Amino acid sequence: MNKPELLAPAGNLEKLKTAINFGADAVYLGGSKLNLRAFADNFTTEELKEGIEFAHSRGKKVHVTVNIFPHNEDLIGLEEYLIELKNIGADAILVADPGIILAAREVVPEFEIHLSTQANCLNYKSALFWHKIGVKRVVMARELSLKDFKELREKLPETCDIEAFVHGSMCMAYSGRCMLSNYLTGRDANRGACAQPCRYKCHLVEEKAPGEYQQITEDIDGSYIMNSKDLCMIEHIPKLIQAGINSFKIEGRMKSSYYVASVVKAYREAIDKYIEDPENYKFNSKWMEYLVKPSHRTYTTGFYFDEEIKQHYESSAYIRNYDIVGIVRNYDKRTHIATIEQRNKVYNGDIVEVLIPKGDNKTIKLQDMRKTNGKPIDSAPSAQMIFTIKCDEVLNPDDMLIKSKVQ
Repeated sequence: MNKPELLAPAGNLEKLKTAINFGADAVYLGGSKLNLRAFADNFTTEELKEGIEFAHSRGKKVHVTVNIFPHNEDLIGLEEYLIELKNIGADAILVADPGIILAAREVVPEFEIHLSTQANCLNYKSALFWHKIGVKRVVMARELSLKDFKELREKLPETCDIEAFVHGSMCMAYSGRCMLSNYLTGRDANRGACAQPCRYKCHLVEEKAPGEYQQITEDIDGSYIMNSKDLCMIEHIPKLIQAGINSFKIEGRMKSSYYVASVVKAYREAIDKYIEDPENYKFNSKWMEYLVKPSHRTYTTGFYFDEEIKQHYESSAYIRNYDIVGIVRNYDKRTHIATIEQRNKVYNGDIVEVLIPKGDNKTIKLQDMRKTNGKPIDSAPSAQMIFTIKCDEVLNPDDMLIKSKVQ
């Protein structure tokens, strides 16, 4: 049985390091050009070099998205950019457009190419076509069932890897290939600038009766008729592994470091537990607890099991049960003083949970909060301020402090 790769999103350098520290085997990210998250922080060349060095020093990989559908003007400098990515050590590029694949084969023929889900590959014949022209891995469209994946693995050569999304936001269009944003706002989703109009609140109005809203669900306040639920396959890890999927992909380059840490932790533990002893594997409810605490929408299994309702009509708002309030930067075992970098306002005396890469999370009380000059404080209100606490529980750098919204 092959152990699948756990592939995590990295919207910036901090998230890259978080993903790897919490157990990702690889990360995918956007560089300075040609990726579908134009409004993510993305990576400068220097940040990309640092991120690749960080990943490689820990035996992990970095995949760079070059997955827009380019117009002619987008191709300017393409070859130079691909050469740069190869030279600084990126492990693979994710591509949706045949023209970019052609350019890569010409100037960096040894570069590993992964077909982006934006290419909407839905069957083994298409996957074989892409594989024969140089694609090592096919990120399949999200509209496939588990049965489809099993058939893919049976009919594709072992040299062709299969990657599948297992968690995160879904799109009402075929794997994100949507024109709504371009038509309604002038922002082209296929060039990285989606305004997410599918999340807008909609009413049905008849042309000759302006102002007369028609009820289209039982909710009289309107309906989010295109608002997809979030994908979550944490309860079906054995079936995904048995289907022969090589890489489990988590969506979320625009999500927080807390989201990345918590989701990666859940899937890492579940995958490892199954691989360790398939015969005695049991789902652990704590993995779902990790997934419902950070920001998310109502969960669905998407198309894997032909679930009928994949949309959430009442609201497009995220469910947010917990906030990240700080990241541990240092802990002095002699004095029991922890140095914390603030992420959201937190108060002296607050009860917080410590999210750690391995093992069960722990709960501590914030005590003796002080500024770095030693002055006592009642709260840490300023963004990214550094403060200290007294904590007998040993903490480690990069542990995350999270706080329930209900105290």
